[in-house]
Amino acid sequence: MFREENIEDLFNGIRSGSRRALARALSLIESTTEPDRDRAFALLELCSTVTTVSRRIGLTGSPGVGKSTLVESLGLSLVNLGSRVAVLAVDPSSKRTGGSILGDKVRMPNLSLHANAFVRPSPSRLALGGAATTTRDAIILCEAGGYDTILVETVGVGQSETDVADMVDLFLLLVLPTAGDDVQGIKRGIMEMAHALVVTKSDLDLQATNIAVATYTGALRMMIPPVEDWSPPVVSVSAVQGDGLRNVLDVIERFFADNRRPAIDRVRISQKTSWFSAALQHELLTELLRNPQYNEIMKGLIVKVTDGGLPPSVAVHQLISHITINVSEHL
Repeated sequence: MFREENIEDLFNGIRSGSRRALARALSLIESTTEPDRDRAFALLELCSTVTTVSRRIGLTGSPGVGKSTLVESLGLSLVNLGSRVAVLAVDPSSKRTGGSILGDKVRMPNLSLHANAFVRPSPSRLALGGAATTTRDAIILCEAGGYDTILVETVGVGQSETDVADMVDLFLLLVLPTAGDDVQGIKRGIMEMAHALVVTKSDLDLQATNIAVATYTGALRMMIPPVEDWSPPVVSVSAVQGDGLRNVLDVIERFFADNRRPAIDRVRISQKTSWFSAALQHELLTELLRNPQYNEIMKGLIVKVTDGGLPPSVAVHQLISHITINVSEHL
């Protein structure tokens, strides 16, 4: 599908603002075939030469919190303010079939059709952390396409979605005003990663919304000390009615103020180190599973685990020992 297309032509299409070229490029980096992977790496290397001053924003929250609705409202507001917005919506994959509905684009009909917006749903492929394994690369492609604001909408499974926080500059945690009692306000984990909390669907219960804002505000003050010149705010919004949307836009404007750019750049350097480690682990595992010699060893060890009672941790250790010995012999 991709082998006949010249990578430089595809890159030039992305740079010219072609949404079709960007869509094809994103499909290319999601491909798992060896020829496509090599071409994807060549394309990413070309895109890495492009320097775009962008804003990377992640949005997460439990299912039903209104992520897609807020992303569309927020995206439309941003494009109307002159931004070019790309939305990377990660859709959960079935553990049974591996398939994904990829319905986020359907839930953003107006933003999807806007000339200065690009909406791309991608399957999670059972990757943990709320993002897909190719989300970081997708961000690079979108920035090469001239999109200055990248919105990453996570799968939406709750407290475990912290990986996306290491891919974006501003991490927004969306919560419902009636999601729980005061104990919700002192949960750690994902709350410690958030740069701001957004209480959604404020039109459902104004009193509950005000209580939630006060509770989360107090919890964040105790939980997260201010970093640099930023203290996580708590705002409320009704994306359907548009009430409070200006509050979210104000958070974005303050976070990405010119005086905060050095702090954001420092975080991005740290993120690149984490990205390198994650990519290394993924590539090593991919190569390991592709190697016939180690596949045979793995099959034998799996039999020992399932039939012989060998602890999986011991089996993995034995496999790594085989690999280490083999690598040492070839050095």
